[in-house]
Amino acid sequence: MSYDHALWTEKYRPKRFDEVFGQTDIVAKVRAFVAAKNLPHLLFVGPAGVGKTTLALVVAKELYGEGWRENVLELNASDERGIDVVRTKIKDFARTRSIGDVPFKLIYLDECDALTKEAQQALRRTMENYTQTCRFVLSCNYASKIIDPIQSRCAVFKFKPLSDSEVLSIVKRIATTEGLTVDAAAIEAVIRVSEGDVRRLQNVLQACASIATTITKEAVYQMASVAEPKEIKDALMLAANGRFLDARAKLLQTMLEYGMAGVDVIKQVSKEVWALDIPDQRKLQFLIACGECEFHIVEGADEFIQLESLLASLAVGGISK
Repeated sequence: MSYDHALWTEKYRPKRFDEVFGQTDIVAKVRAFVAAKNLPHLLFVGPAGVGKTTLALVVAKELYGEGWRENVLELNASDERGIDVVRTKIKDFARTRSIGDVPFKLIYLDECDALTKEAQQALRRTMENYTQTCRFVLSCNYASKIIDPIQSRCAVFKFKPLSDSEVLSIVKRIATTEGLTVDAAAIEAVIRVSEGDVRRLQNVLQACASIATTITKEAVYQMASVAEPKEIKDALMLAANGRFLDARAKLLQTMLEYGMAGVDVIKQVSKEVWALDIPDQRKLQFLIACGECEFHIVEGADEFIQLESLLASLAVGGISK
């Protein structure tokens, strides 16, 4: 069975508001704006893969129907983020009238937190000057990177990661449609590695389905390049019991088996430390060591030496209270 990513993505892209998962309050408010055909400028803020772009496309298709492409300009600010784009492409599109009975066009600016400060300053004037003929939908991961004047011109909606139950319903829907067999352990693994990111969920399932129609938790962890929690926990317990060399060998084997980078290991370690049978005070001290280790790796230090140091910090003192 072969899979095409573009077709897969289009197949599961929601076409109507009631198919946008996990953002009930936001969808209800945006739906009311669309019904009145009187949108304010919108700012969608939230982590990746939670429905920001999907909701923007649903708004465009609900407003303009089949002619939505003629009335919508979609730009990715991470590729085109200079002031010239705002002064030319965006302004030229905004100053012309829409086609159809909706009195304004729509400009969707994805990843707008990648815009330079100069471009954002130019954008604020464009948003003001062309309100009669154009509405903006801005999308970003971090609202703190958007200047206050733009935020004050928009209705701000903050998206949240999908809950486990919502992710579960999406997994079951995909499995039923594609004829996949996903057991309970595999579903739990998918929920764990996706962390509420539907885009990642789809990519992991697609990669697993290209190998076999029966999806196992081992396949999920392999495709996501994430270690099984038990393996990380075992390495940490070896260190906590003073068996540093065994812990180092176990962690290195896990990294090589799953193709993990040092920063990926730190993130998993910081989650699994709470399941260790050690005093809470030592868990807190170990989390401080995780933070220092992650900082050193990001700054360019050797990741294997830093991870050895992290295990050594846990090994010192054994598991005594």
